[in-house]
Amino acid sequence: MKFLGPLFVATRLWLSLVVMVLLFVAAYAFPALFPSVRLLFVGFVSLIVLDAWLLFGMARKQPGLAFFARRDVPDRLSNGDENPITIYLENRYSFRADVEVVDEIPFQFQRRDVLFRARLASHATQAIRYELRPTKRGEYSFGAVNVFVLSPLGLLKRRFQYEQGKMVGVYPSFLQMRQYELLASTNRLNEVGVKRIRRIGHSMEFEQVRPYNTGDDVRTINWKATSRRADAQGASLMINAYQDERSQPVYCLIDKGRVMQSPFEGLTLLDYAINASLVLSNIALLKQDRAGILTFSDRIGQLLPADRRAGHMLKILELLYRQKTRFLETDYESLYVRVKAHIRQRSLLLLFTNFETVGAMQRQLPYLRRLAKDHLLLVIFFENTELRSLLDKPATDTEQIYLKTIGEKFTFEKRQIVKELSLYGIQTILTAPQNLTADTINKYLELKARGMI
Repeated sequence: MKFLGPLFVATRLWLSLVVMVLLFVAAYAFPALFPSVRLLFVGFVSLIVLDAWLLFGMARKQPGLAFFARRDVPDRLSNGDENPITIYLENRYSFRADVEVVDEIPFQFQRRDVLFRARLASHATQAIRYELRPTKRGEYSFGAVNVFVLSPLGLLKRRFQYEQGKMVGVYPSFLQMRQYELLASTNRLNEVGVKRIRRIGHSMEFEQVRPYNTGDDVRTINWKATSRRADAQGASLMINAYQDERSQPVYCLIDKGRVMQSPFEGLTLLDYAINASLVLSNIALLKQDRAGILTFSDRIGQLLPADRRAGHMLKILELLYRQKTRFLETDYESLYVRVKAHIRQRSLLLLFTNFETVGAMQRQLPYLRRLAKDHLLLVIFFENTELRSLLDKPATDTEQIYLKTIGEKFTFEKRQIVKELSLYGIQTILTAPQNLTADTINKYLELKARGMI
């Protein structure tokens, strides 16, 4: 009787039973129908037995050869992105099979609708593809792939279970990082909102004098070298070539306090900051700079010194993956002390945080000014996108006028924060969460173009 465990009743069987009951009721009222109904019932029971034999009897000795399924899921999922999941099916029965597939996905997705239906011919294969979008970092546990197989009779179902207990880690958005890396390598970053920024001036590192090529900056023409070449070999312009300054330290300072817990499209502001830090660190390494990470909240978290050796991006990815949120007030004094003690070389500090009011910023301003004294500080904080959607709607009653007035006040304070920080030479980015990565890369490239780092 072991076969009863994976045995399930199909909808067609229940409907057939209802029809048989009605026929017996009719035979009770009209006794002449009873022999025919009884014969029909015997045939119905015979079909059930035949269906059970098709599903279980033909593969009783080797049940694994009856049907096969496998889930193909990446070892890591990318947070905030659509991750592809594939289920491969193979019908090893000698008849066509109707299949229902129920995938037990991790509870974090809060979905109970991962059900797929397929029809496979004998010895045929099929792939079912769907996508999952995680919104929290951490470990996700996949359950079994449940496959319910129906024969052409469709009265009973046989359940097969595969791929039980697979654990997968959800990491910061490495898919986004790869996308930006690919576009950067092909000079197509403008497709994701990154602007082409013309270099303003030059670094102080002279490389060589070379012949002028079309498109070179005419301000770099070396007239003395040009005159000497003209005397010796004929007229030809010569220019001074400069090598971009390299190996500049770039640190992402990530605030893990309560101000970064606001949600947007399923992700918190902290996760947007972590995803952007991963992409920016990779771009910095591609630009031959050194990338580092420092996390903080009510106490200092982890510090990964800026570096660009092989394997450094993996260290950054693992560090960002392990970050856990805290709901306490951020301690900027501890941040300043840690930076002062451990980051000695002048660096670009990208501070991911959020200020809702001018007063909140002014409480931290003394520490921000001290950081900006020794380093190039870039403060990155967020627009309230829900307020923006509220302000874009016309007010139709007194309550909406009141809400729009309050919304305008908060929006004005955000702009005031930008102006006040700029008075002290502190660079700022005020951005919507969905534009964070592109805006941060734009600012980084702008600062490099201006020779500020």
